[in-house]
Amino acid sequence: MKACIDIGGTKVAVSLNPGTGLDLLARRSEPTAKTGGNDALAMQVMRLVDEACAEAGVAASLVRRAGVSSCGPFVIRGGLVEVAAPNICGGIAGPARGLPNTWDTALLEGPLRARFDEVRVENDCIAALEAERRWGALQGFEHCAYVTWSTGIGVGLCVDGRVLRGKNGNAGHAGHMFVSDNGDALCGCGNIGDVEALVAGNAIARRFGADAAALLARARAGEAEAGAKVDDLCRVMGRMLYNLVATLDLQRISLGGSVFAHNSAYLLPRLQAEVSGHLAALTTGCDLVPAGLAERVGDYAALALLV
Repeated sequence: MKACIDIGGTKVAVSLNPGTGLDLLARRSEPTAKTGGNDALAMQVMRLVDEACAEAGVAASLVRRAGVSSCGPFVIRGGLVEVAAPNICGGIAGPARGLPNTWDTALLEGPLRARFDEVRVENDCIAALEAERRWGALQGFEHCAYVTWSTGIGVGLCVDGRVLRGKNGNAGHAGHMFVSDNGDALCGCGNIGDVEALVAGNAIARRFGADAAALLARARAGEAEAGAKVDDLCRVMGRMLYNLVATLDLQRISLGGSVFAHNSAYLLPRLQAEVSGHLAALTTGCDLVPAGLAERVGDYAALALLV
């Protein structure tokens, strides 16, 4: 029995896999722990595993392997992953971001290794990339990326058939590229004017006084002011995607995350236009597509780490 663990800045989800196939059992989900000691996230994950086991009628002792798809960045201490995620750890940007803790990192791999025989932790977009390449919209592509537009902005990258990880497993943090000096755009990482600070789901609410769902709904309904704001968001996001294509010579980018997935028909052509509208020698032949695993990409991302 395997534990499939998906950690995001907004929620944590846990499900069980019986060891073969793609079945996911007894899914549990709740808001990400952000109060208490910096082991609160790891304790939450293990409690949710216990609750999933109880729901499935499985002895918790039988779950010996854990795949963890987590938002990052990561910090490696003593060879173990700790999470330094701007949307979880309030000690990074300080009180201005309003997070209810002063953590610089959240413990993760250490507590889990004390419980499970095998633990594999990867950045959530690297894990989602592996899932999309195995079962989703990136099957058969050796030069590709998975991008999430959600609470934060994340990227997983594959070039020449090799998934890029980097020295601490942080390759693909393109959401923290500087693109603006916009003074109202404070990212949880402390940057002012990076991509995430400008267009991420939590940034939209801070900058425009309306959450992403409300703003996109007004844009889709034809409200001109909302449409102009969304076009500006797509310009920033699209330029980030173009930069990835221009740097890595990609064939396909699979897009997921709550902001994109709930508005894909409206956003996709705008993002594709931003990519395709520049330097055809680099962008011709690179398509943007919705994630093939749709809203289940996070669950299958964790499973892909244990296949």
